[in-house]
Amino acid sequence: MKQEPDGGFGRRSLRRARVVVALTGVLGALACWYALGLGHLLSPGGWTPASADSVRAEALLASEYRAGPPQLILLATAPDSVDAPRAAAAGRDLTRRLTQDDRVAWVNAYWQHRLPALRTEDGHSALVLIRFRGDERATRDAAGDLIDRFTGTKGPLRVSASGAAAVMDETERLSEEGMRFAEFVAVPLVLLILLWVLGSVTAALLPVVVGVVAVAATTAVLRLLSGVTEVSLFALNITTALGFGLAVDFSLLLVSRYREELAGGAGADLALRRTLRGAGRTVLFSAATIAASLCALLLFPLPLLKSLAYGGATVVCASAAGALTILPALLVLLGDRLDRWDVFAALRRPRPAVSSGAWFRLARGVMRRPVLVTAGALALLVLLAAPAAQVRFGMYDDRILPPSSPVAETSQRLRADFGSEWVDAASVVLPARTTGPVSGPVSGPELDAYAGRLASVPGVRRVDARTGTYRDGRRVAAPDASSARFAEPGGGTWLSVVPEGTDPLSPQGSRLAAGLRAVPAPVPVLVGGPGARLADTEHVLADRLPLVVGVTVVAAFVLLLAFTRSVLIPVKALLLNALGLAATSGVLVAVFQQGYLAPLIGDVSAGGITDVVVPSLMFCVTFGLSMDYEVFLLSRIVEEHRRGSDTATAVAVGLQHTGRLFTSAALVFATVMAALALSSLVLLKLIGVGLAFAVLLDCTVIRALLVPAVMRLAGRANWWMPRFGRGTDGPVPSGTPLPAAPMEDA
Repeated sequence: MKQEPDGGFGRRSLRRARVVVALTGVLGALACWYALGLGHLLSPGGWTPASADSVRAEALLASEYRAGPPQLILLATAPDSVDAPRAAAAGRDLTRRLTQDDRVAWVNAYWQHRLPALRTEDGHSALVLIRFRGDERATRDAAGDLIDRFTGTKGPLRVSASGAAAVMDETERLSEEGMRFAEFVAVPLVLLILLWVLGSVTAALLPVVVGVVAVAATTAVLRLLSGVTEVSLFALNITTALGFGLAVDFSLLLVSRYREELAGGAGADLALRRTLRGAGRTVLFSAATIAASLCALLLFPLPLLKSLAYGGATVVCASAAGALTILPALLVLLGDRLDRWDVFAALRRPRPAVSSGAWFRLARGVMRRPVLVTAGALALLVLLAAPAAQVRFGMYDDRILPPSSPVAETSQRLRADFGSEWVDAASVVLPARTTGPVSGPVSGPELDAYAGRLASVPGVRRVDARTGTYRDGRRVAAPDASSARFAEPGGGTWLSVVPEGTDPLSPQGSRLAAGLRAVPAPVPVLVGGPGARLADTEHVLADRLPLVVGVTVVAAFVLLLAFTRSVLIPVKALLLNALGLAATSGVLVAVFQQGYLAPLIGDVSAGGITDVVVPSLMFCVTFGLSMDYEVFLLSRIVEEHRRGSDTATAVAVGLQHTGRLFTSAALVFATVMAALALSSLVLLKLIGVGLAFAVLLDCTVIRALLVPAVMRLAGRANWWMPRFGRGTDGPVPSGTPLPAAPMEDA
C-alpha cells in the first residue's frame, strides 16, 4: 500500500494557505461593505401571507375608503380638557401636519369631526388615528419618524404613541438593545469557554474567524435578496446565531481531529489531510442535512419563513465552506504555534486513554442498563412535553413589551379609557357587483339583512354599517353622520364588526373570523382585522405543515442513510430529535403561556398565548443544531464500527471522542442564548430560553443517554441495510488503538 508522506507543511502548502487567507479577507471585507445599511432594508413583519384575504381587505380599505385598522394611534392628553381653546388649536395643528405628510394615507382625529368615541368621558384625552401608505418596511420607517417628531409635550398637549406600527418600532428598538446587552454579557463568557475547550488563545480565535466570515457572507446575500423579495429582520438575527453556532461546531470538530492525528504520530501535512478526509466529510454531511431541512421552509408562503430558509441555508453553507477552506489555511500558517498561550495550562490534567475517559465510562454505564435509562429518559421527555397539549396559538401584540415601555403604558391606557374597538374590530368589505345579471352596489335591504346576520354571530357585540348599527341580529340605531364613512364612490361598502370582549389575536379571535366568513353574503366579501390575520396565518401553516415536515424528514433520512449506511440509525435520529423538539415546546408553553415561573422571572405570558409563527422559528435552529450534534456523534460511532468494533464499543469510543465537542458547542450556544434571555422583550426571552434549553437537553439527555441506550438495545439491527444499498467500505485505518470490548451486540 502506498505510504502517505509525513512531516511538516511544504512551501506550496504555505503559499496556497496565504492565498486562501488573503482572498477570504478581501471577499469578507467586500461582503461587509456591501451589507452596510441592511437593517433599514429588512421588513419587520412578514408574519401573514401577502395574498391573504385579510391583507387584501386592509389594503382595499386604506386605498378606497380611507378606513381600516389604524397602524399608529396617538393619545393626546390635556391638563384640563382637549376642547379648551389652546388644546383644541394644538390638536388641529397636529392633525394638519400629519395630514400633509405624503407617507400618511389618512388621519382620523377627534378635532376633525369631534366624534365622541375618540374622546374620553372626562374630556382629558383624545385620539388621533393614522394609517400609512406602502408596505411594512415603509410603515415602520414612517411611524418611527412621526413618533420621534410628534410625541412628548406639544404645547398644552402631552402626546404618546400606540398601535401596531408603534409596537413594531419599539420592538425593533428593544431588540437592538437586547442584542447589544447579550453581546456584552456573552462575548467574554464564550471566549472563556473556547479558551478552556480549545486550549489556547490562538485556537480559540479560529471559530470566531469562521463565524465572522460565514455571517458576513450571509448578510451580503440577504442584502442582495432584499432588492428582489421581502426579507424579514428576524431572519438576520436567527441566522447570525445559527452561523456562529455552526462555526463553533465545525471548528471544534476539525481542530480536535487535527490534534488527535498529530498526537497519533502523523506529521502536520498528513494530519491535516486525514482530518479533511474524515472530519471534513462529517462537516459536509452535517451541512447538507441542515441546509436541506431549512430549505423545506420555502414551502410556507410566509415571507418570514422564506427569509429564514434563504438566510439559514446560506449561513450553513458559508459556515461549512469557511471551516473547510479558511480554517485549514489558518492551521497551515499557524503550524506549531496553534497551542501557544494556554491561559489555563496550570489547571489542565493529562488527557486519559480512550478506555478510561469519562464519556467512555458514561456510555458503558448507560449500556449496562439500557432499558432503565431509556424508560427514565423517555418519561422525562414526555413529562416536559405534556404542557404542549394545552398550547393556545395566537399572535403577539403590545403585551410582549415590558411594562415600563412608553408604548406599553399608552396601550394600557387606551384599553382602560377607550376600550380596544379601534384596534380589535374586524372589517368586512363588500365590493360593488361588476358582473352577472345585476351590477352596481349592494342594495339597502340586502346590506341590512347581511349586517343583521353578522350581528347574530356568537362573540359579536355590534356591527356598524352605512345602514345603521346592529346588535343581536337586529338594527338598534339608524344611520347618522358618521355612517358616511362606510360608502365608497364606486358603489362598494364595508362594515365594522366589534367583538364582545374577545382578544382578536387569540384562538377565540380566529374562530370569530371564521364565523364571520361563514355568514352568507350578497357578494363575495373580504374579512380583515387582527383575528382574520391570525386565521389566515394559521390556515397556511396548517395547510403546508404536513408537506414541510415530510420533505424535512425525507431529506434528513436520505442524507443520514448515505452517511451511515444504515436504515435504523437515521430513523432513531429523527425520532429522538422529534422528542427533543416536543419537550422544548412543552417547556415554552409552561413558562411563556401558562406562566409557571412567574414568581422567579416575572409575568412573561404575553396574554396567555403562544405565537403561531414562533415554533417555526425555534424549529429552524433547534433541528439544525440537533442534527449537527447527531452527525458528529454518528461519524465516530460508524467509523469505529467499520474498523471492526462491536456496537457497544463503537458507541462508547464515539461518545468519548465527540461528547466533549458537542457539549462544549452546546454550552457556547446556550451561553449566548441565555444572555439574550436577559432582554426586557418577551419575544427575545422566549427565543433565548427556548434555544438554550433545547441544545442543553439535546446534548445531555438525548445524545449522552438515549443514543447509547437505544443503540445498545438495537444491537446488530443498527447496521441493517438492504443489499442494494450496501457499500464497499472496508476497515478504516487509524492510529487510535481500540479498547477492549467486553460487551457484545445483542
